[in-house]
Amino acid sequence: MRMDVEAVEAFTAVLALAAAALGLLVLVGRALRSRSALVDEVMVVIDDAALWLAFLVAAGATAGSLYFSEVADFTPCRLCWFQRIAMYPMSLLFLVAAIRRDRDVRWYALPMAVVGALISTYHYLIEWRPSLERGACGIGPESCTTIWFRRFGFVSLPFMALCGFVAIIGLMVATWPAGDDIDDGEPNEPDERPESRP
Repeated sequence: MRMDVEAVEAFTAVLALAAAALGLLVLVGRALRSRSALVDEVMVVIDDAALWLAFLVAAGATAGSLYFSEVADFTPCRLCWFQRIAMYPMSLLFLVAAIRRDRDVRWYALPMAVVGALISTYHYLIEWRPSLERGACGIGPESCTTIWFRRFGFVSLPFMALCGFVAIIGLMVATWPAGDDIDDGEPNEPDERPESRP
């Protein structure tokens, strides 16, 4: 059993690092858009797949989280639960958005991902510096400073959650239309939605 858990820890750590790299590359690609034809082509491909990729990240993070608590018996702390509250609904949210091609999901998902990333960052920080924990965990069965594992010397559960949130933030930024910095107040229709006839 322990060998299986260790294999899942290593596998999910690699997936988390890949997700974070994707999110950061998308953010850099967005900043460099229109400066390179290659970057533009890559960003078009990512933009087309962004909702499905966000669904895969959120669903993967949800499945990994459930595996570690339900199979590996890692008891989630209070901050873990707050991160779950931010991540779990996004699995369903992105699935529906991807099916409907509703890019306006960014208005709902981006705030959730940012809040989740902030909680994950704080949680990761107090794993390394427990003295910074000021009662955020309260009284519970598990301390927020408990480190269940560290792969590659730095990848822990809060870090993996942070990687997922960073990937989702990057993918949601990728869905923003180029040059669309101001919302005109009009709701956008999902892509390729059939017109209704009277």
